[in-house]
Amino acid sequence: MIKGFNHSGFVVRDLEKMVSFYRDDLGLEIEKEIDSKAPESGNHTGIPGSHRTLVFVGKGGGHALELVYYIYPESENGHLDRAQLGASHVCFDVEDIQGLYKDLTSKGIKFVTPPIMSVTPDGIEKGICYCQDPEGNWLEFIQ
Repeated sequence: MIKGFNHSGFVVRDLEKMVSFYRDDLGLEIEKEIDSKAPESGNHTGIPGSHRTLVFVGKGGGHALELVYYIYPESENGHLDRAQLGASHVCFDVEDIQGLYKDLTSKGIKFVTPPIMSVTPDGIEKGICYCQDPEGNWLEFIQ
């Protein structure tokens, strides 16, 4: 039986740029880095002879985000639109969604909408918004 979540992953083209975004702009920490070389007979990914650099970013313990850079075979271009089967996103809980929105838009990150805010009956301010990371992966933020 499933016990919980371990990690989610995005295949990336520019590993340095993406690590910088998730670490420096979103405040995640590098939890581990792996140089992964599959044998010619293959491994769990089903790509014989693949060579990848894996960087796991997170907030320490729990669910992490794996940034996967394929050295071999080289990754093909393309992303799925939000409504296509197989499309994905990662959602982050945040403390100050308005501040995050302002900071990321000042760095050129494009959002679908500004944070959509509401107040619960007990007076707690909530917010939600979507954007894409520098390589087009969809991110959701919830306060």
